[in-house]
Amino acid sequence: MQMPSGSTAADDATTTGRNPTSPPSTAGGPGSPTDGGPTAAPIAEDLLESDVDDDELAREQVERERDRLRQFVTNLDTDDIKSGGWFTKLVAQALGSYTDKVDWEYFQERYKGVPADAVVDQRIKMAARYAALEGGLSAGAYSAAVVATIGSLGGASPLTVPAAVTTMLVDVTFTTQLQLRLAHDVAVLYRVPIDTSDPEDMWKLIRVAFTIKGGGAISDGAAKAVPAVVRPLIKRFYSGTTLQAAKGLPVVGKYLLQRNAIKIGIPLVGVPLAAVLNRYTTLVAGRHAQGVFRNEARVIEVAERLTEKSRHPQLLLWIAWLVVKADSKISDDEALLMRHLVQIVEARHQVVDEALARLVDVDAAEVWARVEAEPGNLQDIVDAATQVAEIDGAVNARERAVLSELQERCVRARR
Repeated sequence: MQMPSGSTAADDATTTGRNPTSPPSTAGGPGSPTDGGPTAAPIAEDLLESDVDDDELAREQVERERDRLRQFVTNLDTDDIKSGGWFTKLVAQALGSYTDKVDWEYFQERYKGVPADAVVDQRIKMAARYAALEGGLSAGAYSAAVVATIGSLGGASPLTVPAAVTTMLVDVTFTTQLQLRLAHDVAVLYRVPIDTSDPEDMWKLIRVAFTIKGGGAISDGAAKAVPAVVRPLIKRFYSGTTLQAAKGLPVVGKYLLQRNAIKIGIPLVGVPLAAVLNRYTTLVAGRHAQGVFRNEARVIEVAERLTEKSRHPQLLLWIAWLVVKADSKISDDEALLMRHLVQIVEARHQVVDEALARLVDVDAAEVWARVEAEPGNLQDIVDAATQVAEIDGAVNARERAVLSELQERCVRARR
C-alpha cells in the first residue's frame, strides 16, 4: 500500500481514538515528565511530513532530525545522562505538542477507508527503515573507547560528555522517540484509549513501546518478526539488562541507555550491526505494539458488542464475573474485558453496581438468585456468557459447567 505523503511511523505519536490524549504533565513519574526547561531544544516533527521513497532524500530527513536531537543532547548535563533524566525530558517533548496534532481525525483524513491493520503494517516498516538509516549514520562513533565511557555514565564519578558519546546519545534518543511515537500511533489506529496524563496509561505505553515484559524479555511471537539469522542478536539486545519494578521515567532512561550499549559492545562489526539492530529492534517493538493494542481493540469490541445487545446490563456484569472466576484464575484478557465492560455499561446504561465493586468472593447462589429474579427472555445473557468464556481462548471445563447451568436456569425461567 502506498502511504500518503506526510505520514511516517517514524515520528508520530498519537492520541487515542476514543479519548483525547493530553500532553504529559509535570510531576515526574510515568505520565508526568518534566519538560526540558528553557535550555532544552525543541524536538521538531519534520519526519511527520517526510515519508519519501528515495533513500537519499530519506537520509537527508534523518540527518536533519539527528541535528535537532543533537541540540537536545548537548543541552543535557552529565547528571541527566547518569540518572536517566534525559528520558523524562525526551518524553515531554516527543509526546507534548505532537499528540495535539496527530489524533484519530489525523489518521482518518490521511487513510480514509483503509483498514487499521494495513496502515499499522506500513507504518511499522517505515519506522524500521528510518531507524536503519539513522543507525548507519551513527555507527562511525562506536568504538571500544565509547563503550567504556558509556559504562562510566552509570557510576557516581563526574565526567564530561565527549563528542562520541553525544553521537551515541543521538542514536539512542532517535530510536527511543521513534518507538515511543510508533507505539502511540498503533494505539490510536486500533482506537485504544491512551491518556498520557494518566500515570497508568503512560506506563503501559512505555512498556509496550520498549517491549518491557518479564524483566526485559521479548515474546517468541515478537521475535518472529525478524529473520532467523538475526534473532540471537535481537534476543541478546533485549535480555542484556533488566528493568526493575520501579516505574520512574529516569529508571527507564538508565535501562534504555544500558540496553543500547550492546550496539557498540561487539568489536569489528560497526555500521552493519548498528543499522541491523536499529532496524530490527524497531520492527520488533512495532510488532509487539501491534500485538498488544490489536488484542486490546478486540477485547474492547467484544465489550461494546455485549453491552449493546444486552437487555439486562446489570445482570450482564454479574454473569461475566461469575464466568471469569469459574476456574479461580483471571487472565489478562479477562481482566481487560471486565474493566472495559464496567466502563461501557456505565457510559451506555448509567449502571454502576457498588455491590459488585466491593465483592471479594463471588457467591454462585447469589448470582443464580439474580438470574431467577430477572424477568423476560435471558438469551442475551447466555450468549454474552459464552463470549466472556471464549475471550482468552478455549473454554475450560469449569467455565463450561457454569455456562451449562446458566443455560438450564434461563430455560427454566422462561417456563
